[in-house]
Amino acid sequence: MTKKKDKKKKKELELEMREQAMVEGILEGSPDGVGVVVVRLDCGCRKMAAVTKEGEPASKVIMYRDHAESICDKCKDDQGAFIRVIEQFIHWQDPQPDQALQEMISQKVLGTATPTTH
Repeated sequence: MTKKKDKKKKKELELEMREQAMVEGILEGSPDGVGVVVVRLDCGCRKMAAVTKEGEPASKVIMYRDHAESICDKCKDDQGAFIRVIEQFIHWQDPQPDQALQEMISQKVLGTATPTTH
């Protein structure tokens, strides 16, 4: 894998600065949460929800759009359809679960053990 691809892969796994506060708020309100699923959509909207160590929801799904009063019209119509997902991953809370548990949760929640980009 080239260094350019390594940098891109690393970027996929990290929260954007503007997502950090939202993730912290979700985890604060979800004591059973071990991480937050982050789904980025092609329209710029995002979906997030806390997840437990069993891979079950630990919060409601929150949809938002940066610098906007509400989500876009597409998301209002289709609730952020899977076909429009461009990136999805889990941001793990410290201390992070062990690698095997992370993979089990990711597989259950995202359908894959690795973050995806479309």
